[in-house]
Amino acid sequence: MCGIVGSFGSAMAPEKLPLSSIAHRGPDDQGSYQYQDVLMGHTRLSILDLSPNGHQPMHSADGELVIVYNGEVYNHLDLRAAMPGAGPYRSTSDTETLLYAYRSWGLDMLSRLNGIFAFALLDKQRQKLWLVRDQFGVKPLYYYQKDGVLLYGSELKSLLAFPEFDKTLDYTALVNYLNFLWSPGEKTPFLHVRKLLPGHYLEVDLATRRISAPVRYYDVPFKGRYEYTQEADALQALEGYLGKAVQRQMLSDVPLGFFLSGGLDSSAIVALAAKQQDAGSITCYTTDVKDNDFEGYANDLPYARKVAQHLGVKLNIIPSRSDIVRDFDSMIYHLDEPQADPAPFHVLNICKAARKDGIKVMLGGAAGDDIFSGYRSHQALYYEKYFRLIPRPLGHLMKQAASLMGTNNPMARRLRKLTAHLDKSTVERMYGYAEWLPLAVNKGLFAKEAANAIASYYPAEYYYQLLQQIPQEKNLLNQKLYWELKGFLPDHNLNYTDKMSMAVGVEARVPFLDLELVEFTTRLHPHLKMKGTTTKYLLKKLMEQYLPHEIIYRPKTGFGGPVREWVKTDLREKIGDELSPQAIRNRGIFDPAAVQQLIADNQQGRIDAAYSIWGLLAIESWCRQFIDNSNA
Repeated sequence: MCGIVGSFGSAMAPEKLPLSSIAHRGPDDQGSYQYQDVLMGHTRLSILDLSPNGHQPMHSADGELVIVYNGEVYNHLDLRAAMPGAGPYRSTSDTETLLYAYRSWGLDMLSRLNGIFAFALLDKQRQKLWLVRDQFGVKPLYYYQKDGVLLYGSELKSLLAFPEFDKTLDYTALVNYLNFLWSPGEKTPFLHVRKLLPGHYLEVDLATRRISAPVRYYDVPFKGRYEYTQEADALQALEGYLGKAVQRQMLSDVPLGFFLSGGLDSSAIVALAAKQQDAGSITCYTTDVKDNDFEGYANDLPYARKVAQHLGVKLNIIPSRSDIVRDFDSMIYHLDEPQADPAPFHVLNICKAARKDGIKVMLGGAAGDDIFSGYRSHQALYYEKYFRLIPRPLGHLMKQAASLMGTNNPMARRLRKLTAHLDKSTVERMYGYAEWLPLAVNKGLFAKEAANAIASYYPAEYYYQLLQQIPQEKNLLNQKLYWELKGFLPDHNLNYTDKMSMAVGVEARVPFLDLELVEFTTRLHPHLKMKGTTTKYLLKKLMEQYLPHEIIYRPKTGFGGPVREWVKTDLREKIGDELSPQAIRNRGIFDPAAVQQLIADNQQGRIDAAYSIWGLLAIESWCRQFIDNSNA
C-alpha cells in the first residue's frame, strides 16, 4: 500500500516534493511534512481504515512521532493487544499501530513485526530519523547518500527530481544486470543510490547530522539444526503455519483477489483460502498467453481452469495484451532497474484487470520455490555427490563437449548449464547456475573507461560472503535457499511483482513469506524440502488433500515469454536501432564491436545470449529514461 519519498539535508522546496512520480502507488490520497531539514512525502493506497484518519504523514497524538509507511503489518491487532496503555488511537490502521509500537518498544519493535513494510519514522524528541525495510524485502526502499544529503523513496525514479542528485553510473551494477539479469544486494545503476537491504534499518542523527551505515536487525535463521525430521509431524506443522499465513494476509478493508497460474504455489494459496471462507466468494486471475508452448515452457491455462473448477472459485482469464516492442520501455520505467525478464508483463496485465474490477489487494504464490525448493538449480544439487567424484580435467572435457551442443533445444541448453562449471568447486558450481553470460564475455562488452572500473569486480564474491553469515548451516540446499532469499527473490521476483502491481494501484501480498512460516522452513530437515530430485516434497504431500494429483506433480514451468524468439524476430529492428554501433558509441558504456559480435553469434546460434541482449536493450532503455530523462 502506498509510496514514500523524502530527504534529509536537501535544498528541495517542500512544495516541490516529487509526489507525482509515485502517484500510481497511492492514487487515493497524498501528503507531505517538513521538520527542520527533514522532508517526508506519502501517496496513499487505502487498504486498512479507508477514512481520513489513515492519512499520512501520520503523527502521534503528541506530535513527537511522524511516519510515512508503505506496506501491511499483518499482526498489528496482536501488537495493539500487547500495548494496553498505548494510544489514544484515532484510526484502525496499522500505520498508527507502528507509531505506538515504537513508543512502547523503540526499535525493538522490529522483532515483533510480521508483514511487508518500508517506512521512514521521525522521532523529534530523540532527533532521529529511521529508514526501515521488512525482513525479506517485499517492499522496496532506495536511498541516495552524498555530501551529507540523504534521499529516500519507494521507487528510484522519485529521487531524480532532487537538485542534489548525481547521476554517475555504477558500472559494476551493470555487470550484475548482464550476469544475473538483475542486481543482487545493495547495488543499483546509480553509484550513489543503494537499496536498503532486507532486514536492515538506517539511522540519521539530526543533531550531529550523522548518517549511519545500514544496520541488520534480522537474518533468516539457517542454523543447521532441524526440529522437524519426521514427515507426519512436519505436515501437521506446515498446514498450521501456511493456513495461518493465508488467514493473516486476507486482512483488508477492501476487496481482494488471487493470482492463480495453475502451478503448485498459487494453487496452494487459493486452496487454503477456500478452506477458510466460502470458495464462491474468491476471485482469481490468470493470464492466457496464446501459443505458450515455447522454449520448454508449458501452457498454464488448462491447469488454472482445473484448479478453479476443483476448488469452486471464480477464475478471470486475462488475455496477454502486451506488444513487446511498444511496451518494452514502459516496463523498464516501472521496474526502476534494467531487469531482463518478460514476466512483469503478465503481472501488470493481471493487476490492471483486477483493479478495473475494484480489487486493490492480490495474494499470490511467490516465494514457494525459494523456501521449499523449486528451481532446476536446486535439483542439480542432488547430483553433487557424483560431480565431486569427477576429476577436474575430465570435468573440463565434459564441459567442452556439452558446449558444442546447439542452443535451440531446451534440454541441450540445460545440459550446457549443468556442465558449465564441472571443472570448478562445489560452491562455484552452485553459484554458476545463476550466471547467464560468462564473466569474461560480460566484461568484454564494456568500453575502455567502464572496463577499467569493473576490472577487479567479481559478482560471485557477494554470494560467497553471504555464506559466512550462516556458518552453522552446512547443507547445500539450505545454503542455496539462503542465497535465493538474499538475492533472486527480493532483487528480481519481488521487485517486479511490487513495481508492476503498484503501477496500477494494486498491492501484491506474499503468504509464503509470512515470518513464522519462513522460520519454520529453516527448522525443517532438508530431505523434506527436496527428496531425491522431487522439489517442494513436503508442500506437495500436504496439497494431496487439497488439489488434483496432476496439478501437484506437473513439471515445473515458468511465467515468462519467448525471449529467444523475440530477440531474433519482433525485437530485431529495435535492437538494430538502439544497439547499433553508433548508438552504443554515443552512450559510451559498451564496446560497439563486442556488442555486434554478441548479437551476430546469438543470431547464428553459436551461443545462447538472447537474455543478455535483452539485458543490453534494457540498460539502454533505462539510460534514456533515467539519465537522459526521455520517457519513451
